[in-house]
Amino acid sequence: MLPRFIRASVAAVRQFSTKTAALAEEPLLAAEGITTTTPKTMSVATKGGGDTLGRRLFALVYTKRSAVIAIRKWKEEGHVVRKYELNRIVRELRKMKRYKHALEICEWMRAQQDINLVPGDYAVHLDLIAKIRGLNSAEKFFLDLPEKMRDSATCSALLHTYVQYKESDKAEALMKKMSECDFLRSPLPYNHMLSLYISKGQLEKVPEIIRELKKTTSLDIVTYNMWLAACASQNFMETAEKVFLEISKAKIEPDWLTYSTMTSIYIKNSLHEKAESTLKEMEKRTSRKVRVAYASLISLHTNLENKNEVRRIWKKMKSTYRKMNDVEYTCMITSLLKLKEFEEAEKLYNEWESISPTKDSRVPNLLLAYYINNNHMDIAEAFYNRMVKKEIVPGYTTWELLTWGYLKQKEVQKVLECFEKAITIVRKWDRDEKLVKEVSKTVEEFGDVEDAEKLLATLRRVGHVDTEIYKSLLRTYAKAAKMPLIVAERMKKDNVEIDQETEELLQLTSKMCVGDIPSGL
Repeated sequence: MLPRFIRASVAAVRQFSTKTAALAEEPLLAAEGITTTTPKTMSVATKGGGDTLGRRLFALVYTKRSAVIAIRKWKEEGHVVRKYELNRIVRELRKMKRYKHALEICEWMRAQQDINLVPGDYAVHLDLIAKIRGLNSAEKFFLDLPEKMRDSATCSALLHTYVQYKESDKAEALMKKMSECDFLRSPLPYNHMLSLYISKGQLEKVPEIIRELKKTTSLDIVTYNMWLAACASQNFMETAEKVFLEISKAKIEPDWLTYSTMTSIYIKNSLHEKAESTLKEMEKRTSRKVRVAYASLISLHTNLENKNEVRRIWKKMKSTYRKMNDVEYTCMITSLLKLKEFEEAEKLYNEWESISPTKDSRVPNLLLAYYINNNHMDIAEAFYNRMVKKEIVPGYTTWELLTWGYLKQKEVQKVLECFEKAITIVRKWDRDEKLVKEVSKTVEEFGDVEDAEKLLATLRRVGHVDTEIYKSLLRTYAKAAKMPLIVAERMKKDNVEIDQETEELLQLTSKMCVGDIPSGL
């Protein structure tokens, strides 16, 4: 069985209802007018013919170009610049993740004496500063605000920033201050805190936040959805059903996410009849506006092994949207592999390969993982060569998958080559203990000291040399009946501890014939 990250590749798109951190983020952004969804159309100002300020600003595209210069030129031509129009443009730019230009517009508005800004405007400004310049700049901006502008809107924006940076202490301190100032009159700040605790896995704090919220105001559907997400993460089915009943009693309309979470809970508890029922309700609430819901539908039908429903939803998606994106292809290919429809998955990959401009290695990695998991290393190698021919740049996961594949084949040279490429291709490698253990074990098994030295050098290059690696090196030398040179000195230089087993191995190998001088010393 291959390790966690490979299984994750084969099941790349999980049910959106159980991705608690993702659930927490999107609704909160929308509640503050901060959305990450790509817009389907531009603002009203850009529709139809004619030259507009909106058209000019949206046409900038490249970050080096200045929104301020575009606004000044518009004014110099005798046009009027209205605040409501700029606010609308900022909103659209944020949807497109063009935060720099949105921030420039906010800063220009702040400098105009004839534009009257309200706390909501400053809240948007603060959020953009956090995105472009970081947390410290956002905090300074907040502290420099006039006292009357530090109200619930700007405080909530700062709280949202703390949540994004997972600054629990600062978020909790700000919540306390907001309570003292009577700023906790809406569920939004509480939703931010729920988002924080869910994303950090501190699910035990969720009930306390819910209790505090109920003392002050009423829960909204975002609150309920995050509460259900926390229940799903802990598989608290009875609690989830009580929460769902509470939504009905509160006369709040559940959305697609509500039913998605309930479906996932029922599937997890093998209550397929209930899952089918909630899944139908979920689809009723799925529309063109909530594109992500379709992928969730496909994943949930996959978990119920509803092959025909999976195909039906995919066909519906393709008729609803002009193009499918990489995430959606990933979702569908993953589902087909899970349903053992391998030929169909390969056919869909061919479709993606022929039309996608992104050349994102995460999509072919799905098939690569499938071939390796099923011991088709010859097909996996041919498929990798096809990726290269199609100019798809291998990523970390590609090389790690190949490393595991060659480990199964016991091809040591290819293992070392792919492992080196995997851990040096990323800016900072998060050490995979299982992979390191398996690579060193295989090298040790074959007893080639040059390979052992090569592995040590590769790990040293990324700053991940430890006592276990040196012990593996010494055992390899012992197996080859050779004495390694200046190992104790090298360990000292690498700041690696010499334990009792290492001392014994050093003593054992010191009685053997001197080995070759390792390259790089």
